[in-house]
Amino acid sequence: MKLLHIADLHIGKRVNGFNMLEEQEYILGQILHIIDTNKPDGLLIAGDVYDKSQPSTEAVELLDSFLTELAGRLPVFMISGNHDSPERLGFCSRIMQKTGLYIAGVFSGSIQMVPMKDRHGTVNIYMLPYLKPAIVRPYFDQDIETYEDAVRAVLSAAPIYTGQRNILLAHQFVTWGTHQPLRSESESISVGGTDNVDVSVFDAFDYVALGHLHGPQAIGRDTVRYSGSPLKYSFSEVHHNKAATLLEMGPKGEIDIRAIPLTPRRDMRRIKGPIARLLAAGREDKASAENYIHATVTDEEEIYDAIGMLRQVYPNLMVLDFENSRSRRSGSFLSSAPQDASLKSPVEMFSEFYSIQNNARLTPEQLAVIERVFSKAVGKT
Repeated sequence: MKLLHIADLHIGKRVNGFNMLEEQEYILGQILHIIDTNKPDGLLIAGDVYDKSQPSTEAVELLDSFLTELAGRLPVFMISGNHDSPERLGFCSRIMQKTGLYIAGVFSGSIQMVPMKDRHGTVNIYMLPYLKPAIVRPYFDQDIETYEDAVRAVLSAAPIYTGQRNILLAHQFVTWGTHQPLRSESESISVGGTDNVDVSVFDAFDYVALGHLHGPQAIGRDTVRYSGSPLKYSFSEVHHNKAATLLEMGPKGEIDIRAIPLTPRRDMRRIKGPIARLLAAGREDKASAENYIHATVTDEEEIYDAIGMLRQVYPNLMVLDFENSRSRRSGSFLSSAPQDASLKSPVEMFSEFYSIQNNARLTPEQLAVIERVFSKAVGKT
């Protein structure tokens, strides 16, 4: 039996003010191509389907289009993550099962299980939506203080057929003793790691399809895996090799795991150097200049409208900062990502402009003056 594992789609996400919906539509098309090419028997989607609990209309339409394309191709198993609204994601889930779409959105006291069969016997797909202790406590007469307590209680109460092959979908922060998985800036992890679940909790499962972390990686053993997000969602992910995970199950104990690369329409890159050199490099390699860019300008002299100059060559410039002797003395590297001005107040935009031009932030006194000026200006309109 072959199963494709993906997670952390974050449909509807904005990165540094840029709407990623077109990039997500492109990468979902690639996943459909992988399905058509490799013919898996099921698709596992391990949470954070949407980026927000109240997704935009466009995000809902994109997921609807993707799931409609999957209908008839193969069964789909999908759980909610910490970014999803369990109730919204699970709407009409019982009706959807008739089309081969299985959704575990809301935890209602027990874990959902769907059996599948192949020539080697039964493969049980267990679907565990994102859990917090407060979600689980009402269903168990025992102390549940930590995330690990919550997951352990739910799995201990589940009928797990140890003689058969068992797969778990989960969306938790999984650790291995003192070892922690690699993280990136775009993930939400509780301060101090209080939401961790030790990998030993999953010993009864032949494969654990994890979501939550954006870098593809195994934790504890090769068969407990984060597939990672299909796209890069922060510049801390520039070195990630995004992929979908294909697992092929033989008899119990035999699993072959393969990463199938995902190639975005536009990549994320960091560039650094004097502005003249950056502009020349972008004009020479126009294809790479279309990528999402974090530029670090190292010129010592002040540059008027550096963002405007760079955007003429790098239209998808997301972040600009400066690194020179002044920034090193001040201990700060000023950044700006002014893509969507409609989301910022006039004071915020002026403050960013001042910082970029002067390599220094407004003082509290200056900021108070600017706020009064804009307040009076608004009052006159």
